[in-house]
Amino acid sequence: MKKILILICFFATTYCTLGQVTQNTELYKTILSKDSLLFNVGFNTCDIKQFENLLSDKFEFFHDKDSISNKTTFIYNLKNGLCISPTTYQSRRELLNGSTEIYPLCKGKELYGAIQVGIHKFYETISGKAERFASSAKFTHVWILENGQWKLTKSFSYDHQTEIKNEKQISIFDNDEAIEKWLKENKVPTLGLGIIKNGKLKQVKVFGEISKGVSAPYNTIFNVASLTKPVTAMVALKLASLGKWNIDEPVYKYFTDPDIANDPRNKKITTRIILSHQTGFPNWRWMNENKKLNFLFDPGKGYQYSGEGLEYLRKALENKFKKSLQQLANELIFQPLKMNDTRYIWDKNVDTTRLALGYDREGNAYRTVKNTTPNAADDLLTTIEDYGKFLVSIMNGDGLTKQVFEDMTTNQVATKNGKHFGLGFEMYHFADGNTALTHGGADKGAQTIVFIFPKTKQGLLIFTNVDDGYKVYEKLLLHYLGDYGKQIFEIETK
Repeated sequence: MKKILILICFFATTYCTLGQVTQNTELYKTILSKDSLLFNVGFNTCDIKQFENLLSDKFEFFHDKDSISNKTTFIYNLKNGLCISPTTYQSRRELLNGSTEIYPLCKGKELYGAIQVGIHKFYETISGKAERFASSAKFTHVWILENGQWKLTKSFSYDHQTEIKNEKQISIFDNDEAIEKWLKENKVPTLGLGIIKNGKLKQVKVFGEISKGVSAPYNTIFNVASLTKPVTAMVALKLASLGKWNIDEPVYKYFTDPDIANDPRNKKITTRIILSHQTGFPNWRWMNENKKLNFLFDPGKGYQYSGEGLEYLRKALENKFKKSLQQLANELIFQPLKMNDTRYIWDKNVDTTRLALGYDREGNAYRTVKNTTPNAADDLLTTIEDYGKFLVSIMNGDGLTKQVFEDMTTNQVATKNGKHFGLGFEMYHFADGNTALTHGGADKGAQTIVFIFPKTKQGLLIFTNVDDGYKVYEKLLLHYLGDYGKQIFEIETK
């Protein structure tokens, strides 16, 4: 019986499944106990033996403000630095509550290690004076089982902050449990976040549930409403960059809508006018009493946001190239960028197990839109990762000539509150000379918005699946975009 119990315990500890573990698992508790020994005992009391016991002989320490250290160098620096005179200088590390995430490392079904990520804060006491906050930092630890003993083999310490004024925000936005709670309080079923830094998509996070009782995976598929329009815009701009389409050529040569065929103003419509929303069309013809397309003003003489304009462009492109917008986007954007979960139309390749349902404010699910014909202005299906790749490619000017990129990022028409539309994107211009390209989406069960900064190579994507998902925008903008986020919110609430 004793041998059987030992075998049961052995298999219970070595059986390994992928994915983040919860706080009630043995692995989570074990790693947290090792963390406590390393810092609460070792670091905070300068008990060097804890480091000698817990650090692997292969240990490496990577610090974003210092050089790489091995075990010998690390312990030497600890002894002769922080711990040389505890009565004169004392440093204390505190693990930010709820920030820890633990991920198993598996070889088949056998557990051989774990990755620990989290946030810690450091406090210091100098010459007996009152303890004060020194800095906060993110960390990643790689723990490996060596001969049955947990050893820290890699330690990364980065993103050091010397101010504590944002601690409340850090505790929310770097703590998955806090975000989940915040979303429930705001009745937002699903939130997708994408963070772009240094011209690359650095982080993809998805929170909440895609349907009742079903947790949202990182590759959740969203209907992003009018975020469809920038994709259509890029199809036209890439074709222009290839010399196959002229953005200043009147599009009546390829398509004229029957509703305005007898109005000579239809011959003034160009791709430039369409992508900057200067067609004079209403947003949608069905908003008119007679349900027909009309001009509210002469093309090129003002700004009026219009989905009809993008649909007009779609029909012209499809007539010229004898391909659907879906086919053109596949060839020019989706396939080159490996945007495998992005499409204008509903087909057999849509993974319904990852699809976020759309909800009204009362928590009632809407019927899922299943377009069989591409809509150039609405209902694109995509993921944070896919759309993040798309925005990075735009930011870097991939597949665009210098002239087309300049046209895209140049003021074409004033909109409101000091903003302007370029080609495909609206723009915020800041006092320091920086510019943000932006577009949003709003539909039944969809509130989405994105920002990219071509000069500083940063960006933010926010996807939600509820009518009033915009209510979480402010905190997200302030946290991820800082002063730019504050200025954006002030502009929008004038």
